[in-house]
Amino acid sequence: MRYLPLTDQDRSEMLGVIGAKSVDDLFVDVPKAARQPNGFDLPAHQGELAVERALGEMAGKNTPAGSAPFFLGSGAYRHHVPAAVDHLIQRGEFLTSYTPYQPEISQGTLQYLFEFQTQVALITGMEIANASLYDGASAAGEAVLMARRITRRSRVVLAGNLHPHWADTIAAMGRYGDVDLVVGSPDAKGDEDLKTVEATLDGDTACVVVQNPDAFGHLRDLSKLSAACTEKGALLIVGVAEPVSLGAVTPPGAMGADIVVGEGQSIGNGLNFGGPYLGLFATKEKFVRQMPGRISGETTDSSGRRGWVLTLSTREQHIRREKATSNICTNSGLCALAFTIHMALLGEAGFRQLAQINHARTVALKEQLSSINGVEVLNKTFFNEISVRLKGNATDIVDTLSKDGILAGVPATRLWPGADGLDDVLILAATETTRDEDIAALSTGLKGVLS
Repeated sequence: MRYLPLTDQDRSEMLGVIGAKSVDDLFVDVPKAARQPNGFDLPAHQGELAVERALGEMAGKNTPAGSAPFFLGSGAYRHHVPAAVDHLIQRGEFLTSYTPYQPEISQGTLQYLFEFQTQVALITGMEIANASLYDGASAAGEAVLMARRITRRSRVVLAGNLHPHWADTIAAMGRYGDVDLVVGSPDAKGDEDLKTVEATLDGDTACVVVQNPDAFGHLRDLSKLSAACTEKGALLIVGVAEPVSLGAVTPPGAMGADIVVGEGQSIGNGLNFGGPYLGLFATKEKFVRQMPGRISGETTDSSGRRGWVLTLSTREQHIRREKATSNICTNSGLCALAFTIHMALLGEAGFRQLAQINHARTVALKEQLSSINGVEVLNKTFFNEISVRLKGNATDIVDTLSKDGILAGVPATRLWPGADGLDDVLILAATETTRDEDIAALSTGLKGVLS
């Protein structure tokens, strides 16, 4: 199939209908400084075979996650996805499905969204969940705007150990939403992060946003912070970048969270070079009318048969835009389906077992790293991600190890460029895919670099 199927005659007829003499007339409102009169420095068009070869050569420069010892995390985690997940989501009725504008005829779509919501509510410990958002970062931004509507306050406190990409997204979404951001400084040891947040709370605070486990891997009990937020009339928003952790740790809802957001990529979805991903969003039932997105619900028809409907859809496409809680115009439906299938295959016992294996793999990694001179493990608590302080620049060490085929983690300065005291901090993740041989290769590599 050709990518540009229109003929010159087709274009002339279209231009005539809209009253334009040429295609250039369509761009007269674009400032001259933003135009590219000489085009872009791109190769000329080629045949399909030549394009495939060129792209294949470019792709060959990448190191696939499964082809080397792999310790990257920081918001995107490598897990094993059962083959059944990919097989099922590629069925025609799922792969081509989109937003159900006539929802009642999309019973299969509505049912799996209902199951997805149920799973998210259960693992987060919340009362209600929506039918997904774009990703964890945009879900966090939506949660802040929701808290702004509920409390009618504008001050928002972000913990310093919140993933900076999430913080940036919150800032971007809140720029025109009358949001006054107070952003904490990153704390690699995790000792002062929450203390600083509590000290920053006041009667004008709409919400506090924290992450658990945080961006350095620390796990914390958020019950005290929840009580402090309640005392000031602020909402507690908890972000979960690694949902597999919810199979082992106390869920945010049990610690008093008002809104829980998360990145669902870990379950059913591959790394995919950064997307598409899946935003999780759950809250208390009393806030449901302010929740963005949509909710699929269960009902019965006139004959008493079970059926599915869009119970609530407070989005700009379904109601008057000025009344909408969000301008989000779709959901990550296929990614949500992959999440749902993977969770159903695991079951409750399997989900807990997966979490235990992840933690055990990280315990093995931590013990190995602790035995290396020039490596200080900073975590007292963790799930499947830890931070270490190295005897040397973390970025340089990662670059050196990558030449030996070891993907040794994420330097903290890649997330917080220019932040004080982080040049020697490295963040590493281990999952069920991490082998003993991988840990041994990393250990040997670090000993060589640090000796």
